[in-house]
Amino acid sequence: MLARNPQAISEGQEIYNNTCTACHGKDGAAGDRAMALGAPARRYARRTDAEIFDAITKGIPSTMMPANRLSESDAWKVTAYIHGLRGTAMDTPARGDVARGEQIFWNKGQCGDCHMIWGKGGLSGPDLSNIAAIRKFTSIVDALTKVQHRVATDGGSHATALLPLATYQPVRITTSDGKVINGVLRNEDSFSLQVFGSDNQLHLFDRASLKEVFYIPKSLMPTDYDKRLTATEFQDLMAYLTRQAIPAPQMPRRGE
Repeated sequence: MLARNPQAISEGQEIYNNTCTACHGKDGAAGDRAMALGAPARRYARRTDAEIFDAITKGIPSTMMPANRLSESDAWKVTAYIHGLRGTAMDTPARGDVARGEQIFWNKGQCGDCHMIWGKGGLSGPDLSNIAAIRKFTSIVDALTKVQHRVATDGGSHATALLPLATYQPVRITTSDGKVINGVLRNEDSFSLQVFGSDNQLHLFDRASLKEVFYIPKSLMPTDYDKRLTATEFQDLMAYLTRQAIPAPQMPRRGE
């Protein structure tokens, strides 16, 4: 099995695009004569790697899917690629220099100013320690490069990312003496607000004493990292992010 093997997945993508796109679409999209193999929010008749491999090598009876003449090794590479298309980012980790991507995250990219990973970093954005286990590869790329994008999920749900999440509502507070504080709303009621500021400090306000509370209609998350970074730097950042996953807990063996 070659699942989660970046080299095999990359080679599988090339083989797929060279041999399967007469029917299926490029990079797992829908084609003129066959369904999308990597579309989120749908269920597949063949889900396991063994079932996918069997469909590739033997075809699917009573359908237009023929048996393929790929070698066993190449068929497993295509299987690994399709497995990754349907999984989260940890199933298709990006190729690149992970150590350099980590440095970009904390330095040039300034991602750690807002986001935390493994207990280090800012608190105004979501914790990214498990990002590769909960988001698809394409969702991470889109969040870094597109103002308008959707978070691809399974089971028919497409959670919109066009507006800030309710738990990360950006606000601009203007106090009675003209001081401006930008940050993320943590709690509010009719009388008070709690705002986590861009200075990484929690600010408590009496609503009646404020000059203005402006709810910023777009996320504080930059979406131009494909321009802020070189192509190589972006690839290295993706290599780092697509490996951020909390290991599944190990079940104790019998007798322990």
